[in-house]
Amino acid sequence: MGATITVPRACLSTRRSSRCGRRLRAPRGRISSRLLSAELLACPFCRQLFPSGEADKCPECGIALKPLAKLPPSHDALADEPVEVVPLHMQRLPLLFFGRNRGLLTLLGALGLITFFSPWVHETAPDVLSYSAFDLGLRLRWIWATGVAYLVMIPLVLSRRTVHAMRGARVAVAFLAGVAVVTVLVRLLFVPSGTALRPVRYEWGWGLYACGVVAVLSVAAALRFGGTLTNFSDIPVEKETEKKRRS
Repeated sequence: MGATITVPRACLSTRRSSRCGRRLRAPRGRISSRLLSAELLACPFCRQLFPSGEADKCPECGIALKPLAKLPPSHDALADEPVEVVPLHMQRLPLLFFGRNRGLLTLLGALGLITFFSPWVHETAPDVLSYSAFDLGLRLRWIWATGVAYLVMIPLVLSRRTVHAMRGARVAVAFLAGVAVVTVLVRLLFVPSGTALRPVRYEWGWGLYACGVVAVLSVAAALRFGGTLTNFSDIPVEKETEKKRRS
C-alpha cells in the first residue's frame, strides 16, 4: 500500500497554495565559494578535484592532494583571466622620487622663489634704495607673473607621480618657466626713465640675472621632464609587480 500524505487544510485554498508550496519545498542552501574551496582537495598538477577525506593522493598523477584554496591559479585560469600588469611608465612612484628631472625642477622652482625676493634693482639717484621683484610688483603688477609661475611650478612638478604624468606636464612646466624668462627680458629691455628735474640712476641687481638663469635652466629641464620610455633602470619597481611580470 502506498504511503498516505496528509495535506494541511490551508493548502486546499487556491490563495494559500503557493504559500504552502514554499513550505513543502526544501530550503536552498547557500554555500559560499570560499567554504566550498576550503572543503575540496585538488591535485597540484592536473587540478582534479576530490572531496575532503576521499583520497590523499591523485590516482592519476600520484601527487599528494592539497586544499584548493591554497593552490595558485591554474594555467587555464590565467589564460582566461590574465594578471593585469601595470606598465612601468604608468606605475606610481614614491613621493620622494627625484629622478628624471623631478627633483631638479623642484629645486629650480625653490631657487626661483628666492630670486624673486632678491635685489633686482639698485637705485643710486635720487635715492639709494634696493628693490626686489616683490617690491617692484607693488608698482608694476605684471612682475608678479614670475613669482606666481615659480609658486605654481613646485606643486605641479611634485604632483606628477608617474613617468606618463611627468611627460604630459612638460609643456605646462616649460610654459611657467617661460613666463619668468619673458618677465626678466621685459624688465631688461624697458628701463625706467627719469626727467631733467628728477634724474634716475640705477643698476641691475644680481637677483634679476639669477632669476633669468634659473628660468632658462627650468625651461631646459622641463623639456626632458619624465625622461625617455626606453630605459627604466632608475625606476623603483615594487616587488609584487616584479613577481607578476616574471610569472
